[in-house]
Amino acid sequence: MSTLAHAVHDSRTMLRRNLKHALRYPAVSLGPVMMPLLMLLLFVYAFGDSIGAGMGGGRDAYLEYLTPGIIIMGVAAGAMSTSIAVCQDMTEGIINRFRTMNITRSSFMTGHVVGSVLTTVVSLVLVVGVALALGFRPDANPVEWLAAAGLVTAVAFAVAWLSAALGLISRTVESASNKPLLIQFLPFLGSAFVPAGSMAPGLRWFAENQPFTPMTETLRGLLSGSEIGNSGWISLAWCAGIALVGYVWSRSLFNGTTKR
Repeated sequence: MSTLAHAVHDSRTMLRRNLKHALRYPAVSLGPVMMPLLMLLLFVYAFGDSIGAGMGGGRDAYLEYLTPGIIIMGVAAGAMSTSIAVCQDMTEGIINRFRTMNITRSSFMTGHVVGSVLTTVVSLVLVVGVALALGFRPDANPVEWLAAAGLVTAVAFAVAWLSAALGLISRTVESASNKPLLIQFLPFLGSAFVPAGSMAPGLRWFAENQPFTPMTETLRGLLSGSEIGNSGWISLAWCAGIALVGYVWSRSLFNGTTKR
């Protein structure tokens, strides 16, 4: 078996292991998506009329605006489960067993990242289903739906690598659950709930230049069938940069850990 084939086989094995863990402990893998769902219900039914009126529409119009932001928030929420899963493996001894086995070193991290992306995408299907039940009616054509799915997958991939690195630097599961909080909080400071242009000048500048705002605007444009401008390329650039930083950082941390 070639080196590449061996790496693919080992990564597939690690992925199957992580997916079995996700099925065995669904509260850990699907739990983080409950916050975006609660925020969706809260903002639509408690604030939807007033915020929608301020944006020139009503509750239904605000639901159309809010749902893409909630989807991106759901991607960010998946960072916690990835960080916890990596930290558990690093602190509970299983990594010592892996060191004695003839497996590709990179397969450990690859299995976690790909598993995180898959569980996040499955969780977001639930979010979209709830939004549709509330009255969300996107105008996207099949190509735009495919592009939207690709964007969400790219964001999930980038976030998974960064959260895996956060899990590697955590000494306990508790700290691993706390470190991704900044990732989860960033969509609040973007255009997920209200347009960035309506914010105070300092906050507006931050909202317009942080990574989750162009991601949200791109997804919003794709689902509404409107123009996305340059936000699509900016989103992909952010995804590539975050994924690269997370990959290099986690690889350096993991290799340093396994050599000890």
